[in-house]
Amino acid sequence: MQFFKRLSGRTVGITSAVITVVIWTGFIVIARASADPARGAVLTPFDIVLARILGAGLVLLPWGWWLVRRDTARARELASSKSGAVAGSAQPVSVAQSSFFGLSPLSFRVTAITGIFGGVLYGMLAYSGFVDAPAAHASVLLPGSLPLWTSLLAVLVLKERLTPVRLTGLALILVGDLMVGGASLLRAFDGGSVWRGDLCFMAGALCWSSYSVLARRYALDAVRATVAITVFAFFSFLPIYAVLAASQVLHSNFMLAPLRDILFQMLFQGMGSVVISGITFTKMIQYFGPVRTTMFTAIVPGSSALGAVYFLGEPLSWNLWVGLALVTCGIMFGVRAVKPIATKKIADNAYSTGI
Repeated sequence: MQFFKRLSGRTVGITSAVITVVIWTGFIVIARASADPARGAVLTPFDIVLARILGAGLVLLPWGWWLVRRDTARARELASSKSGAVAGSAQPVSVAQSSFFGLSPLSFRVTAITGIFGGVLYGMLAYSGFVDAPAAHASVLLPGSLPLWTSLLAVLVLKERLTPVRLTGLALILVGDLMVGGASLLRAFDGGSVWRGDLCFMAGALCWSSYSVLARRYALDAVRATVAITVFAFFSFLPIYAVLAASQVLHSNFMLAPLRDILFQMLFQGMGSVVISGITFTKMIQYFGPVRTTMFTAIVPGSSALGAVYFLGEPLSWNLWVGLALVTCGIMFGVRAVKPIATKKIADNAYSTGI
């Protein structure tokens, strides 16, 4: 982090914005290229989830171990100073919250409930969607649906109120989603399979929104939440995956895939999408504020759709263009409806709109 301190705020903010948008755009394009059977994909969606967890775990598990021990040391120092202020005090020494063998800096309950939605289900659903649906659909339905699901869940869980402007933005997003997902659903009667991928994208967005709202409810900080969901995924997904793959209940090509493919997925999907974009998104919040940051990330649906056209040769039909435009406009309406709040508070929750 000392590197960031030697640069100007503007330089850090612009650099972080570019890195975040590139990684989020690349996530959609690369995930489609990696999971699409028609493109000779070797790894299955669950294989990619495994690589994502392993890649992120190489960084975040040691980071979590260090955080827990640092927090424990600070808690002991605080307890010691308080007990020393009272002569003859026999107060017990407090320790920091932790779970999963001291690797998660959050309690078991919070680690599990956020890890289920943000660490396991999101990855399984998102990567599964790329098997049947093109990247252009993911551009609209995955990042584009996050404001819709998050707003609805915030009303139910956090008791937030929706302003008329925000409702207008959500309505535009909903219509945009229907322009894309509704068209593929109608083709399901003709034997099409794209609708399955679209449903996975929508469900994946719902899972990430659930994680975001839960994280806001528990007032979690970005680093600890990211570490916790990775730790939970490591201790839950990996053993189940190994047992099901070994018993051939689950089809896996992980051990058959070229090492370069596995290492690439670990590097990009794990370290890139989870670790690096999490840090750069936080830096965007710190230097640009929440409203301007959301304007940057509103680029992702359009940039990833165009990336799918250029790199994957996917066509953009008229309903995709209309859906993309409506979703982007809906996000911008949502930005206009957001009231500025303390930058630090937002920075602590920067993961809430991540990929």
